[in-house]
Amino acid sequence: MLMRTGPFREIDRLAEQLFSTATRPAVMHLDAYRDGDWFYAAFDLPGVDPDSIDCTVERNVLTVRAQRRRPTGDTVELVAAERPMGTFSRQLFLGDTLDTDRLEAGYDNGVLTLRIPIAERAKPRRISVTAANGNGRREINA
Repeated sequence: MLMRTGPFREIDRLAEQLFSTATRPAVMHLDAYRDGDWFYAAFDLPGVDPDSIDCTVERNVLTVRAQRRRPTGDTVELVAAERPMGTFSRQLFLGDTLDTDRLEAGYDNGVLTLRIPIAERAKPRRISVTAANGNGRREINA
């Protein structure tokens, strides 16, 4: 088995162990973007059991929690332990322009992807304007 060593490898490992506790969960990396009428948030959660993922929305705050556990059992012998384990948590503050009642979630290849539609009230729309003297009607974008 090839073990990598470097001057900061042990410091990084110790820092991860110290700062990733049940009271201070490890960070989960994400990408967030808008594509047309949808907002997406993709969270990296490799090796996480989908049943351990918990997504909640309360007052436009999205909270994602997940847990990764090490294999256990009488015959399991830990040889190397470099991957972060435990509880991972992330919160996003969502704007009022998103329809969180219609949020969709999927987990594929270690990535949790949330898809949230843009609320109808936040989409651009045309407003009909009539001239004060009644000489015509034209539309403008709002």
